[in-house]
Amino acid sequence: MDLKLPLQILSEGDFSNIIHHDVYQCLLSFLIACFLSIISIPIIINLSNLLHLTAKPGFRSSHETETPTLGGIAIFAATLIAYFLWPHSENILDSNLISLAMTGVIILFFLGIKDDILAVDPTKKLIIQIFASLILVAMGNFKVDNFYGIFGIHQVSDFVSIPLTVFIFIAIINAVNLIDGIDGLAGGISLIAGLGFGIWFILNDHFSFGCLAFAMSGSLLGFLRFNFSKTSKIFMGDTGSLIVGYLLSIFSVEFLSLNVGYLHDPNAYFNAPIIVMVLLIVPIFDTLRVFIVRIFKGGSPFVADRNHMHHILIDNGLNHFWASFSLWMVTIINTALFFTFHGDITNTASLYIYIGMFGAYMLFAHMLKRRVVFVKEKKKLMNSPSFNENDLHSSGNTLRDI
Repeated sequence: MDLKLPLQILSEGDFSNIIHHDVYQCLLSFLIACFLSIISIPIIINLSNLLHLTAKPGFRSSHETETPTLGGIAIFAATLIAYFLWPHSENILDSNLISLAMTGVIILFFLGIKDDILAVDPTKKLIIQIFASLILVAMGNFKVDNFYGIFGIHQVSDFVSIPLTVFIFIAIINAVNLIDGIDGLAGGISLIAGLGFGIWFILNDHFSFGCLAFAMSGSLLGFLRFNFSKTSKIFMGDTGSLIVGYLLSIFSVEFLSLNVGYLHDPNAYFNAPIIVMVLLIVPIFDTLRVFIVRIFKGGSPFVADRNHMHHILIDNGLNHFWASFSLWMVTIINTALFFTFHGDITNTASLYIYIGMFGAYMLFAHMLKRRVVFVKEKKKLMNSPSFNENDLHSSGNTLRDI
């Protein structure tokens, strides 16, 4: 990759090289998307308030005032505008795949808007998500057809790969949607994952996908500026989470498909499936845990509650920023540790380690949940007119027996 530093290009007086070089186009897409997101969100906030398109606080809410929910419109517009500024004509296959992907993005954009304003039946949402995924899988031959030696399995047939790929799309889309419960969490995790995929795409000359990943990440960075705001707050809503989840699904499947060449390409990763799972460790772990807990309690896994990790962290006294920051760091630290220590570990062994980490995550969440119960019980006893210290000790012993 022939890449000169921007200052070197400017000193030579060759200004046009900056906007015509693929790498700088990706970086410019990131900055432009961020700028467009920042300037468009205040307009969306004003319109949402005028039209009363806001989310009212509920029992699961972590906000106390009505808040606009159409931040996904800015993410959608900023990502597409920043991406389509450039021709992306060098890799025709990548460009064609992304053109097909845009069909799915637009379908989910309108689905998200309707759901944010009127609410859509979950079954209909699922059907539309499957349809949007099949457009790319069936028409673009876009699928995961190699298991990278996990449990000794490598190449698989279309009877396995097509349903598997659609499942990956649905799982990631809804996992991102499920972690969108507090300020900055879904946006920050998706920003980190988008940059991770984008850097790999750029380093391996897949600039169309790299540019799209950077454009999405830039739009999310601009969105986060308002998502954390106390005076101009906005949520990404289903419009944003569906689009971002769909794009992350595309990056994940493309990353897996391209790295199948690990047998012959020194730049490819044999551990590609584990890398994807580590980059998306927070939404994967949180979704699995919530579903398991709901089923274990005899309820439906699809009925909403306040049992997500971000709710538990909030209930333990963290504010939105620090709860989100803690889970951002889970992603960054685990990714760094994986690249530091993975060595020649097989994918099957890596998967067992990943499952073990999930077990530790389940235990940690259970301990935090018990702490919340204990603190609430302690406060209730201390506020009781007949409170004495023996009651407090008795309560502590009871909770330890749970």
